Amino acid sequence: MVQSRTHTCGELRLEHVGQTVTLAGFLENIREVGQNFAFVVLRDFYGVTQVVIETAEMMAVVKELNKESTIQVTGTVRERDSKNPKLPTGDIEVVPTEIKVLGRCRHNELPFPINRSREADETQRLKYRYLDLRNPAVKDNIILRCNVVAALRQAMLAEGFLEITTPILTASSPEGARDYLVPSRKHPGKFYALPQAPQQFKQLLMASGFDKYFQIAPCFRDEDARGDRSPGEFYQLDMEMAFAGQEDVFAVLERVLPPIFAKYGTYNVASEAPFQRIPYLEAMDVYGSDKPDLRIDLKLQEATQLLSGCGFGPFEGNTVKAIVVSDFAGTRKQIDGLCNEVEVQAGEKAYWFRYDENSEIVGGIAKFVQPLKEQVVAALGLTPGCFVGLTAGKLLAAQKTAGVLRNKLGNFCPNHMDKERYEFCWIVDFPMYEIGEESGQLEFCHNPFSMPNGGLEILQKAAAGQVDPLSITAYQYDLVCNGVELSSGAVRNHDPEIMLEAFQLVRLGEDDVKSKFPAMYNAFTYGAPPHAGIAPGVDRMVMLLAGEDSIREIIPFPMNKNAQDVMMGAPSFVTQAQLDELNIVCTKKEEEE
Repeated sequence: MVQSRTHTCGELRLEHVGQTVTLAGFLENIREVGQNFAFVVLRDFYGVTQVVIETAEMMAVVKELNKESTIQVTGTVRERDSKNPKLPTGDIEVVPTEIKVLGRCRHNELPFPINRSREADETQRLKYRYLDLRNPAVKDNIILRCNVVAALRQAMLAEGFLEITTPILTASSPEGARDYLVPSRKHPGKFYALPQAPQQFKQLLMASGFDKYFQIAPCFRDEDARGDRSPGEFYQLDMEMAFAGQEDVFAVLERVLPPIFAKYGTYNVASEAPFQRIPYLEAMDVYGSDKPDLRIDLKLQEATQLLSGCGFGPFEGNTVKAIVVSDFAGTRKQIDGLCNEVEVQAGEKAYWFRYDENSEIVGGIAKFVQPLKEQVVAALGLTPGCFVGLTAGKLLAAQKTAGVLRNKLGNFCPNHMDKERYEFCWIVDFPMYEIGEESGQLEFCHNPFSMPNGGLEILQKAAAGQVDPLSITAYQYDLVCNGVELSSGAVRNHDPEIMLEAFQLVRLGEDDVKSKFPAMYNAFTYGAPPHAGIAPGVDRMVMLLAGEDSIREIIPFPMNKNAQDVMMGAPSFVTQAQLDELNIVCTKKEEEE
């Protein structure tokens, strides 16, 4: 069977007129305009070409075909009478002398129109992903992903990093998310784990004497999906540097990322180095988020002392945060809609009032604020036409709710958000520890392998009760772009003595550390260099560059929100023989549909 082609469907131009060519592709559409006259749109990876049927013989071939059949067309290129300036190939058409069917589509009806697949139900799109990917708009995201990965790889090599792959089958490790476990046939009762990240391996490479490591690393975490996170697996630009600190890591990414974002992004403006550095506590207090969208010029203001005694119940005894929006033109209905969205997303209510063009306080909770009008206007810097959004609660709840409200207001008010740019920042000085929501006990807040600010001394003071562990910050940092956390990183704790002290505070002794992290602990006892690293998420980067709201749009074969591959039928039941060979007994099975 001959499948060769002389040109692609996006290649032919006026200079090819008169040539005999062979094309191959998918039959996108047939439009019959006469007994033996029809226009056929042929599509391949590179574009589309119009094929004009003018004979009964050729019509007999195409008339029997369903859309999306693959065909080979040999014919003569000629200039079109009616040109299509919207197509690169719009000046020409091909008159066929031979049409061969290479792969017949045996379905009269497709699950969805190929060029409108993005309008289809997501379950259908994922089930027939191979058809969804034929849509040029969907395909372009995958091409973008390929180009971005290639550019990242080239940039890292230019920075002197070595690309080194690390194991996929490894040991289970308490790194924050649930592991995917793989049973061992040769070692009954034991399991491998798919790596949540190459964290320990890359640190071991630094202990091995490698200076700069990177890889486009697959990571596996059994966690729930959301708009910017795919369940199951994802990829990150993993990197680590020996004899390096926080600023060394920052410098590399500040050189690598802006040119790639400017070249491949939906917007062609990206932050230049150095990116803004914002301490975690400041980010929460000023933006209500540890991943602030700096394209929005709105900031949180402290209003606790000003309004907690105004007589409005939710403010009493709570932290109160205010966001002032100048030149606000929203209607009452729109304001109510924004507040409802905030409550749905944050789980807490938002409140409001306006300082209108007549310098009067109106709307929302105005009756509680009116008696304090002069103080409020002065303290919040109000001018006529201002809208004031308010949140209340315990400090963190008030901050986070205000952060959600800030994002909603920024997106609603075009004069307060410069959308068409990529705005990067570093969030630094994260807390080393936090109180776990489920355990109610002290836990690592970010990364257990991070170096605490203050080193061994601050940990010893915390152990002795001289310092509150919750006040300890670490050399941990997040890279944020347009309100999306691209990456977490840290200066690593490379000293075994400091490591033991850090874990002691979360009730893990020396034996625990040695058993959970034996390779890394032992390697560090042989003298490890100071090192630091980071791992920006490739999927999130491409999502931002493509201007997509869902990460599934830029992954070739994504899972759905329930971590199911509906196309391949995964996860699936396996045979009893397979379970027996692996010494596994299933105590509970999902109901078969």
